[in-house]
Amino acid sequence: MTDQHPTDQHDMPQPPPAPELFTWEFATDPYPAYAWLREHAPVHRTRLPSGVEAWLVTRYADAKQTLADNRLSKNPAHHDEPEHAKGKTGIPGERKAELMTHLLNIDPPDHTRLRRLVSKAFTPRRVAEFAPRVQELTDTLIDRFAARGSADLIHEFAFPLPIYAICDMLGVPREDQDDFRDWAGMMIRHQGGPRGGVARSVKKMRGYLADLIHRKRAALPDRPAPGEDLISGLIRASDHGEHLTENEAAAMAFILLFAGFETTVNLIGNGTYALLTHPEQRARLQRSLAAGERELLTTGVEELLRYDGPVEIATWRFATEPVVIGGQRIEAGDPVLVVLAAADRDPERFADPDVLDLGRRDNQHLGYGHGIHYCLGAPLARLEGQTALGTLLTRLPDLRLAVEPDELRWRGGLIMRGLRTLPVEFTPLRT
Repeated sequence: MTDQHPTDQHDMPQPPPAPELFTWEFATDPYPAYAWLREHAPVHRTRLPSGVEAWLVTRYADAKQTLADNRLSKNPAHHDEPEHAKGKTGIPGERKAELMTHLLNIDPPDHTRLRRLVSKAFTPRRVAEFAPRVQELTDTLIDRFAARGSADLIHEFAFPLPIYAICDMLGVPREDQDDFRDWAGMMIRHQGGPRGGVARSVKKMRGYLADLIHRKRAALPDRPAPGEDLISGLIRASDHGEHLTENEAAAMAFILLFAGFETTVNLIGNGTYALLTHPEQRARLQRSLAAGERELLTTGVEELLRYDGPVEIATWRFATEPVVIGGQRIEAGDPVLVVLAAADRDPERFADPDVLDLGRRDNQHLGYGHGIHYCLGAPLARLEGQTALGTLLTRLPDLRLAVEPDELRWRGGLIMRGLRTLPVEFTPLRT
């Protein structure tokens, strides 16, 4: 009779080693690391590049629960931050109390009040009325490089389109919009790098908006005109008992610009890149557009948001009391970051999650969040994404990458996911 020995634990299959997060290699393709976290450490405490320790939530069900949990506050005042982490959460340059009264940093009831005021600008009807202007901007930008046969689609197209669109919606005069483009460019270029450049741009943008509110208030007519700009609407609301302070109005205008432009830059950039590297899906969409159909464009933009969306990690949340997420206890004061990019490729929720399928139907992705902080500007971003991608593929049908994919570089940073540049070539259009 042979002896029965218990299986040596060294003979047991061991999980692969934990991936290194937040490196440049990780930024290029974070999805394998997120797959490891979903399987082995779905609620994972890590030290971020800034030195802050935070919990990463990576599974879809946990992510959806976390985004809607009112025990997790958006207000950084709830962060039990150690000395080395002070000032490392939130948007650079806004640690002063009067700069933080915007939708990304507040909770009900103030959040409810402010969101109600701004939501009037983003109704389906209002966004639909804005569609011709978005199409005009799209065509104008393409016209500028169409005869050249090459372009950097980030700097020449994906970046200026949402800047000019949100400036129009806010009511920033056309002659001032290039200043906004410069400030926004500084914020993108310095993301993940020195925070001073970002903070200076934030300060300039805030100062300009405060001055613009003064000027608009002085010239505001008694009755609103059809299609009145958003800043004028905010002023009118604050002057009619809605209790919107001037600081709140400036902060609100700023965050709509800040949150509204970079997400759409990345939606257009990431979406175009995904289409160019998935030729069968791109050809499928072009056939649909050529036939005058829009349905595949609509579902396609939702799939691009899921597959490689513009917001990799949702903005900061802070536990106001001990919370259990995915079986993990999180203490009061701890920062929590929901990894939307990981949740949106969870095989427990999406069939073949690593496959790009523009016709995907069951696609309740979290690309625009969930719960009371669901992205207010999602209808406008969808309009811009559909218009930009549909027009690009129609007007420049042989659009192609001008470099190998591994030559492209992704911007460093915690929240957003986007390319630094996207050089393309195509047959020049005769003007």
